[in-house]
Amino acid sequence: MKVRNMESSKGNSIPNQFILDGDNFIAFQSYNTIIVKQQNGKIYLDKDRWNYSVTTGKYRNLFLGENRKQTERKIKSGEYILTNLNT
Repeated sequence: MKVRNMESSKGNSIPNQFILDGDNFIAFQSYNTIIVKQQNGKIYLDKDRWNYSVTTGKYRNLFLGENRKQTERKIKSGEYILTNLNT
């Protein structure tokens, strides 16, 4: 697995915000908490932390390429799956 800092739109490393690249997944981690995981064509959000703070939300939106309202609609429709990503 490869771990790298998320980058701002200007190409600067963002402290404490990480992209995890595994063999069959990619994930966004904020500090020590996995927030989003993309695997096998599905998107999983941590049920307790996906919208934990303004900062987490900002970088979750950057990772997913959408805003909070779009994410909420996809959760409601079942397109995104809420689960525990931090067991």
